[in-house]
Amino acid sequence: MRSFLQQTEKRKFYMSQDTIVAAASAMSNAGIGIIRISGEDAFTIMDRIFRSKDRNKRMLEQPSYTIHYGHIYDERGELLDEVIILLMKGPHSYTAEDTVEVDCHGGVLIMRRILELIIRQGARPAEPGEFTKRAFLNGRLDLSQAEAVMDVIQAGNQLALDSSLHQLKGSVSSRIRSFREQILYESAFLESALDDPEHISLDGYGDKLSGVLKDLIKQMDAMIDTFENGKIIKEGIKTVILGKPNAGKSSLLNALLREERAIVTEIAGTTRDVLEEQLCLNGFSLKLLDTAGIRTTEDVVEKIGVDRAKEQARDADLILYVVDSSCMLDQNDEEILKLLQHKKVIIVLNKSDLPSAVSREILEERIGVEYDVVTLSAEKREGIDLLEESIRDLFYKGSISFNDEFMLTNIRHKNALTEAKSALLRVQDSINAGMPEDFYTIDLMDSYTSLGYILGEEMSEDLIQEIFSKFCTGK
Repeated sequence: MRSFLQQTEKRKFYMSQDTIVAAASAMSNAGIGIIRISGEDAFTIMDRIFRSKDRNKRMLEQPSYTIHYGHIYDERGELLDEVIILLMKGPHSYTAEDTVEVDCHGGVLIMRRILELIIRQGARPAEPGEFTKRAFLNGRLDLSQAEAVMDVIQAGNQLALDSSLHQLKGSVSSRIRSFREQILYESAFLESALDDPEHISLDGYGDKLSGVLKDLIKQMDAMIDTFENGKIIKEGIKTVILGKPNAGKSSLLNALLREERAIVTEIAGTTRDVLEEQLCLNGFSLKLLDTAGIRTTEDVVEKIGVDRAKEQARDADLILYVVDSSCMLDQNDEEILKLLQHKKVIIVLNKSDLPSAVSREILEERIGVEYDVVTLSAEKREGIDLLEESIRDLFYKGSISFNDEFMLTNIRHKNALTEAKSALLRVQDSINAGMPEDFYTIDLMDSYTSLGYILGEEMSEDLIQEIFSKFCTGK
């Protein structure tokens, strides 16, 4: 196995050694602004522009993890701002390099002037995600942990945040490293035995290796199986509100959001396009999509809206089928029912405040499939809590489950795991076919390499650039 030093040297091949700077807080008026500097000249630059009460204090001579109060001055000696600076010496910093964070007043003009000053002093503007990229290249984080940093920032609900924090602490990387250690052990044993058959016997080894592979494949399957739920937790449950015109879809959206977000009128076909909103519900997110009412129409614009509604329904994680309980089911409902097949569905019997023409029993007889049915009045906002409870029950108790200790959320990780598993299955096929043992090592190392893509130990510069280009500047 390659040593940590060998891996670090390979990573440094991709690195530039210059000093970078960026705003780590938003460039908007606020109480405090944060500017981050990282690189070998970070402390030297601060010595040129920062003056503390003790004018003889040099930043290069100060201990790591210390805070200093003073002022920033430009080259002409003009006062720019009153600041606090935080010193973190490498390798014990986020980037594993000498790092300075400047806490200044949060005005856009002040932050811009300090940034421009630091750039004039020799730093360059950081690229998106370059601080985290350096943390990875310096061995501070593996690639799965680096990706988790952005997931933490972008988390839209508590479950997504919990999952991202677990990954940042190593929930993914620890398992992947365990898999790689087992695979490498078996591969090394095979190589040794093939090189020295007089002293190392391979009698019965195929059966032993088969048992190891069976356990590894089972564990990989368990990880891969968490992806669909992990994707929902990370991105939110894509919840499409479906129904005929005037069934009360937009009223339901407004009731769930507790605000008048969608236009509601008595004119059928008011909603022409898909309206998307986010709702946080007990720690997880709903990506709510209000759609055009589904009906046969000659109106060109409305027809486009109907087609888009059907397209969204096909990709939905959950469909809220809104039924106007004051009207009989018709041909348009028949069209909608076709879209519900093989989907998670909650039927919303709306307009409970009006005389009923459709009951739960009629729906069950007509549909022939048992779905959760919630009766409510979206306009009067009565029964909304029952719908939310039904969604929560489906999420926590039904087919969508959550393990707060581990959840695979990254499609890149899933694909790499799938490739690693496929390679192990090829080894198993070779054992079953009675192939020579040297055939095993090829696929074992293919599996080892695929797992390395998750950690970033098997990587290309293009992959690194692609991943970190999605980060925000300053992180």
